[in-house]
Amino acid sequence: MAYRKTPAEIHRLAAGRERLVACATAVVAEVGWSQASVTAVADSAGIAAGSVYQHFPSKAALAVEVFRRAAGREVDVLGEVLHGPGDPVERLGQGVEVFARRALENRGLAYALLAAPAEPAVGAERLEFRRRYRALFAEVVHEGMAAGLLPAQNGEITAAALTGAIGEVLVDPLGAPDETATDELLAELTAMALRCAGAPRD
Repeated sequence: MAYRKTPAEIHRLAAGRERLVACATAVVAEVGWSQASVTAVADSAGIAAGSVYQHFPSKAALAVEVFRRAAGREVDVLGEVLHGPGDPVERLGQGVEVFARRALENRGLAYALLAAPAEPAVGAERLEFRRRYRALFAEVVHEGMAAGLLPAQNGEITAAALTGAIGEVLVDPLGAPDETATDELLAELTAMALRCAGAPRD
């Protein structure tokens, strides 16, 4: 008869896995992907390095899980804003500002998600999440066109341009000291995004 884990054991393993992901996320935010070794993560979690492999078959698998969780939260938040109250142009501006503000409030992790050198498995996830960001922006751009608030355009191209430009604008500030002029940067970035979509100026 095959061995079956007890509910208590399943709960313990799940809790251990969650703690490991949380510790790995903190390590990545502090030192980046390349320095987030299995040993560093295990030390942060207070376990032996070998115990990491009880939950993940490799460092790459752990890194992918960290990326998916962290990037998934940002996609969800952006989606909530872009699907929230206000007209499409207002929501587009708010979405860009919220995304950028959250990045600047957690610079180490945001840099890891957006631009830090990473192994191929994480790079593949980064591309997939960029597609998800583009889809959200394309949706709100199409809404803006349908409402007569934005000029006719290829919404997918505009969304791709927005996704790339926002990340590019944020890369250097994310590596700068905290005294970077955040409010000015957010205002300029939001204005750029609205210009890119063709929103009329106030």
